[in-house]
Amino acid sequence: MNLEGTIAHGAAQDLLNVVPTSAVLGAEIRGIDLKSLDNAQFEAFRRAWHQHEVLLVRGQTLSDQDLVAFSRRFGDLDWAPVQETGRRFVEGLPEIYIVSNVKVNGEPIGSLGSGEAVWHTDMSYLDVPPMASMLYALEIPPAGGNTSFCSMYAVYDALPAELRQRIATLKIKHDGTYNSGGYLRQGVTATNDPRTSPGAVHPLVCTHPDTGRQMLYLGRRRNAYLLGLELSESEALLNELWQYAERPEFSWEHVWQVGDLVMWDNRCTMHRRDPFDDTARRIMHRTQIKGSARPV
Repeated sequence: MNLEGTIAHGAAQDLLNVVPTSAVLGAEIRGIDLKSLDNAQFEAFRRAWHQHEVLLVRGQTLSDQDLVAFSRRFGDLDWAPVQETGRRFVEGLPEIYIVSNVKVNGEPIGSLGSGEAVWHTDMSYLDVPPMASMLYALEIPPAGGNTSFCSMYAVYDALPAELRQRIATLKIKHDGTYNSGGYLRQGVTATNDPRTSPGAVHPLVCTHPDTGRQMLYLGRRRNAYLLGLELSESEALLNELWQYAERPEFSWEHVWQVGDLVMWDNRCTMHRRDPFDDTARRIMHRTQIKGSARPV
């Protein structure tokens, strides 16, 4: 940890009870109500988030309006993406995205079902992806559905110097064909050719605008493509990079409880979800804070 990071962590610790996980990223903020943070506590929360990449706050009682209001303290919000059903989910609150396997009258109330959600960065198929995401637990299954997060700072730092040099100026296309559950996005034609699939192009190595740290910006594996390379070369290099990204020492797994809110930095982390029994109910509400610029 650098001196600036040490000072920021200390300042946050003076105003909030910040308890880091034993992993390379993540911390729990204890003893707060997100509906009533004063400005000094909020700035301490923001500093802790920059320091730890992912923050957990347990025991919250948030309405959708409360969730939107707290999220807006970080900036403007993205509208929830249109899902497999061709609609958004919360009438009058287009910022709320429902992640759920529950069906009412045969219609899903949310998205992503009960299967595995593979490692990904939210909405990186956009030119300006969200800066951050918040996920709030309303109902959880008795087992499964855990969410893991990995630090793309740590992944980049672990790359051999020769590999870092090789990828320093490469650009990667982030596929917009399928979501993290493997579902085809609304209005998109199915394809498995990463050279022609829709998506946004971003630098493979980015610098975080708030911390100044470098990170690997992979997005997700399916249909990814490194511009300017032969497809076979792109596939081989991406496979090599993903071998680092999927190493367990770079991740932290969260086991959900009702009332948990987790906020992650969408620029320097990826996340995934375990599958769970489809006969059990899982309902999560998510917001996303807009990015201010393209990844650089």
